[in-house]
Amino acid sequence: MDYTSQSEQVKIARSKKMMLWFGIVSLSMMFGGLTSAYIVSSERKDWLHDFQLPQAFYISTALIVLSSLTMLVAKRAISREKNSLGTLALVATAVLGVAFVIFQFKGFGEIVQEGYFFTGSQSNVTTSFIYAFVISHVVHVVAGILVLLVVLVQQLRGKYAKGQTLGLELGATFWHFVDILWVYLLLFFMFAEDLIH
Repeated sequence: MDYTSQSEQVKIARSKKMMLWFGIVSLSMMFGGLTSAYIVSSERKDWLHDFQLPQAFYISTALIVLSSLTMLVAKRAISREKNSLGTLALVATAVLGVAFVIFQFKGFGEIVQEGYFFTGSQSNVTTSFIYAFVISHVVHVVAGILVLLVVLVQQLRGKYAKGQTLGLELGATFWHFVDILWVYLLLFFMFAEDLIH
């Protein structure tokens, strides 16, 4: 590979990383706006101050944190050309991602069992906010799972080699972001009452 094409690849990689970070910052601002709206809305008279988060949300948190660890293993293994381990870790990450989504929906089920719906006469502003947060996040996790599947296919096709792991790096960065975002949201829900009062 000559210097010109190598320089061109560096520029392409840099621009793709910049685009990803621009998207991450935009999403962070969106969720920041939602959390601000949540705090402001807590002044309403119909706000639930004793609402307990579903148990399934805590299980899903453990799953998504574990998926970040398996993604780290995958990235490290592939960069060291331990392809079998890397592939296995990518599969584990995708499976944990799917399990996370399943438990999020179980959490919705628990909220419905408590008698709270997203909209309508049986809805409440508190739980409607939680639905909005969680559904928005789940959409991004599903996008992350699709990215993981693309990365996995590329790995199986032998597209990644030492020094040529841009797709893997971008996928890992996005995956870690959605993981960190969920942990932030869970902690926010857990301690929002203390922040509000």
